[in-house]
Amino acid sequence: MRTLSSIEELPFATAARSAPVVVQPASDHALLQGTLDGDEDAFAELVRRYRNQITSYIYRMTNDYDGAVDLAQETFLRVYRAAARYQTTHAFSTYIYRIATNVAISELRKRKRRRLVSLTGLLTSGDGQEPRDFDAPDEHPLQDVSLVDSERRQVVKRAISTLPEKYRAPLVLRDVEGKSYDEIAAILRTSEGTVKSRINRARNFLRDKMRSYVQVV
Repeated sequence: MRTLSSIEELPFATAARSAPVVVQPASDHALLQGTLDGDEDAFAELVRRYRNQITSYIYRMTNDYDGAVDLAQETFLRVYRAAARYQTTHAFSTYIYRIATNVAISELRKRKRRRLVSLTGLLTSGDGQEPRDFDAPDEHPLQDVSLVDSERRQVVKRAISTLPEKYRAPLVLRDVEGKSYDEIAAILRTSEGTVKSRINRARNFLRDKMRSYVQVV
């Protein structure tokens, strides 16, 4: 298996113009085995199957679409490079979502460290200049009722982005990705009881945020 530096290098084959032939799609396990055997078309098919899902999931976790595209690519590269260590006792979807979760959480923690460094610099600065690293919240009331739905969606996104990682991941996996509790437990390597507890806490947090929003508008 050759070294892969970007999923853009993968050969996505075009469909041949011929009579339709009914072919059963290969399983994820078979495609990963094909990848180990040097079949790059097999890995390209895995990317095709999961690229949109993983990008969307990471976007919901990080609230940054451009960054999510890059992090999704990083996820697939990690899957490719660690293909030999994949355990077929687990569903591939569980495996790739676990990697995507780790990638997203790693990015969130990097952001937190950068914010702390930036804040420390601002607090110790003596130049008297206005801080430029933070956007002041807009406290003006909405002027157009047509903006309410859009604003509400933004409030939900911002509320999710303030959740600690241990609450954010299970909430997004359940309420956005539609994963079952046992799937989430497998992805996060924890118990179903813990998953349900964290999702309940996350929902209560969002409910409080939305209640405040409704009172303002």
